[in-house]
Amino acid sequence: MKTHTQYLTFNTNDKIEFINITEKIKEIISQSQVKEGLCLINAMHITASVFINDEEEGLKKDFKKWLEELASSGKKYFHNLTGESNAHAHLKRTIMGREVVLAITKGKLDFGPWEQIFYGEFDGHRPKKVIVKIIGE
Repeated sequence: MKTHTQYLTFNTNDKIEFINITEKIKEIISQSQVKEGLCLINAMHITASVFINDEEEGLKKDFKKWLEELASSGKKYFHNLTGESNAHAHLKRTIMGREVVLAITKGKLDFGPWEQIFYGEFDGHRPKKVIVKIIGE
């Protein structure tokens, strides 16, 4: 059994941003030399997310609009009474999820035709890490 761990760091220009990391994950899988196994990709911050969806600009705009409707940055939250101002980002991360686990088959991601991997940032402007952990043979 092989294991391979790598960390990615993101420091976004915008408070809320979606970054397609599919090609980077493919590179990491290739470096791991795992032919059959699993790849865990996990946002290591409670205001960031990793998720799978389609690479389409309109959909990304829809996500931003929908998330803002569900967890508006303008609402009053109990968390913000602690001196923070990012309760909305915690809620958005909970909705979008913290990680994905992907199958590796014959050394490649075993994906559906439109699936792409995204890093979702909901409280940007500072460095945040994502762990990529691969296990298999």
